[in-house]
Amino acid sequence: MKGSWYSFKNIVAVLCFVLFHSFSFAQHYTDLVNPYIGTAGHAHVFLGANVPFGAVQLGPDNIFRGWDWCSGYNYTDSIIKGFSHTHLSGTGMPDLGDVLIMPFTGPVKTGKVTLEEPTAGPSSHFSHKKEKVQPGYYAVTLDDYNIQVQLTATERVGFHQYQFPAGEAAHILIDLKDGIGDKATATWLEKADDSTLYGYRFSKGWAPDQRLYFAIRLSAPIQQFNVYGAAKSDSMKGILGFAKAPGTIMLKVGISPVSSANALANINAEIPHWNFAKVKQDADAKWNKELGKIAIDTKDAEAKKIFYTSLYHTMIDPALFNDANGEYWGPDKQTHKATFQNYTIFSLWDTYRALNPLYTIIQPERVNDMVNTMLAIYQQQGKLPIWHLAGNETNLMPGMSGVQIVAEAYLKGYRGFDTALAFEAVQHTSLRDEFGLNYVKSITYIPNNKVQESVAKAMEYCISDGSIALMAKQMGKADDAALFTKRSHYYRNYFDSTTRFFRGKNEQGEWNQSFAPGRTSHPWIDDYCEGNAWQYTWLVPQDVEGLIKLLGGDTAFVNRLDEFFKLKIEFDPKSPPDISGMIGQYAHGNEPGHHTTYLYAYAGQQWKTAEKVRYILKNLYANTTDGISGNEDCGQMSAWYIFSSLGFYPVFPASGAYVLGSPLFDKATIQLPNKKTFSLKVEQNSPKNIYIQRVILNGKPWPHSYITHQQIRNGGTMTIVMGAKPGAQLDKPRSEY
Repeated sequence: MKGSWYSFKNIVAVLCFVLFHSFSFAQHYTDLVNPYIGTAGHAHVFLGANVPFGAVQLGPDNIFRGWDWCSGYNYTDSIIKGFSHTHLSGTGMPDLGDVLIMPFTGPVKTGKVTLEEPTAGPSSHFSHKKEKVQPGYYAVTLDDYNIQVQLTATERVGFHQYQFPAGEAAHILIDLKDGIGDKATATWLEKADDSTLYGYRFSKGWAPDQRLYFAIRLSAPIQQFNVYGAAKSDSMKGILGFAKAPGTIMLKVGISPVSSANALANINAEIPHWNFAKVKQDADAKWNKELGKIAIDTKDAEAKKIFYTSLYHTMIDPALFNDANGEYWGPDKQTHKATFQNYTIFSLWDTYRALNPLYTIIQPERVNDMVNTMLAIYQQQGKLPIWHLAGNETNLMPGMSGVQIVAEAYLKGYRGFDTALAFEAVQHTSLRDEFGLNYVKSITYIPNNKVQESVAKAMEYCISDGSIALMAKQMGKADDAALFTKRSHYYRNYFDSTTRFFRGKNEQGEWNQSFAPGRTSHPWIDDYCEGNAWQYTWLVPQDVEGLIKLLGGDTAFVNRLDEFFKLKIEFDPKSPPDISGMIGQYAHGNEPGHHTTYLYAYAGQQWKTAEKVRYILKNLYANTTDGISGNEDCGQMSAWYIFSSLGFYPVFPASGAYVLGSPLFDKATIQLPNKKTFSLKVEQNSPKNIYIQRVILNGKPWPHSYITHQQIRNGGTMTIVMGAKPGAQLDKPRSEY
């Protein structure tokens, strides 16, 4: 018996050792995220506390100083004016910043904090040395008041914890007037009981009619409550007062697009307790789960940080836009109740290129919800979303980019939505008469003297039409497939064979005389959008073969690409700041060119794709506050990095093909549904070995320069052997599969 007892103890000890070390060595992915990346420069990335795709983005706001404060915060700043609950991440325009809350001590201040009068309200200096941020958590010391602030969040509730200095009177400002570049139109704040407040903030900005309701619950009874500004005016502010601060005060702030009652219900559903540490831990766990969907192995610690920060950036937006009970506010200005999770912040001109394709791999459970959201928007406003924000269609950016996303989801096998309605939506949206589409139907091109950004709009419409054509073909709709295939080739109507550029032309078919292919300011770019004629030369992902033929064949195509990446043109001081991250005329900081490096493969020179991709990965992304070369644009810049560092990219998302580039990591494993995985193993990888020598897919030689979405979804292993010189002659990808 003694021997048996000792054997049992040894088994237990071994099991404990194994379990302990399993947990010890399990990767904590949130530790690999540097949320400061992109908070300086032009990236405009949100900094603060949120959970993946949460409605609440709770974080610090500086005094608005211009374009580089679009997210409310810039790392170069040193003043915080408060902590608001909604933010945009990486956009080129400011908005939101709803329900600004600021704790303070000393005299009551209710004025507007500006650069000219920074002390008119209770702003405070802060130091990055006393600031801590990680996914789901933000903390800072307000130096002017010696108040320690901690923030965390759930999907619809922001959780504040303030540590006031002992013995001092404490105040908390609730500012409904101030936002981030928008204007309040109606505000309301009332005390419901001794620890609960109700209110709303309606505003006009990028989105013309925003409505946000909220409820605030405090951990201590409110001793004093004063309101400044007329009820339901555009400038209400409230001050909560405590004659002697009870040390720590906590606030739970629920938000809702429907009502304050729903906002309070969101609090009760998501944080029914006062355990701040638990909410913080839960937020960390949610992020860790999502970040763990791709596991990478690399000796490059900096690249690992950039990768997981990029993955983190792809899950800030889109943001939930419905309450715990399913209710949301639609673009028809009615309250609806969804059976799906409803979303907002659809920066689709940016995100259809790589972010939404990434979701089809690592967010399958959310793809159907996003498509259902878009179909509901279609039913409520008569077209698929273009740039949707807070229940509003902003109509910003050229194209009908929601079309590509719905078509891509269908073509990749998603069926968690009404497929008949989906085809109706993409078809009807593309056959409308607005934004030059009427001319597409009547004369097959958009006259530049009638419609601004005519070439940009037309090129985007052709991508939409190419996506619809593939969807119609798969559905057996031959006539529709033929129509939209024909329309997808209308880009040729803008090609000037004398200059070999796409140009605007008027109703008489005369080319726009204000033409300089390298110029990036008005009037030269009026036919384009945030780009020049050189950059728009390549925006034909739906028919790369046709573009190659138009430019004179493979050799001429490659030579033109080479010239594009080398051509130096004198900087135009009036150039839009979006045109950044330059390599010759290639602008990595702006989305229309994101696929361009991968076009070499279509002309049989994949190795040149590898060169350009590896250069961008190593030189235009960094583990620094200004480590993103342009606006983050709601995750698109980061999605490019994720795909490209893994070794492949969706040039034409609807085709379901990913073109191979130059993988950065030694190994990567993607978690798929049904416990499947897709693994990438990269042999002989190094900073010098950037060229693919051979590819092996599931144990068999793979001679192609692409892989399909279905092959990834099936799971398996792709092995890529790298070398210092161009190796295998891989087969060309195609625009259609």
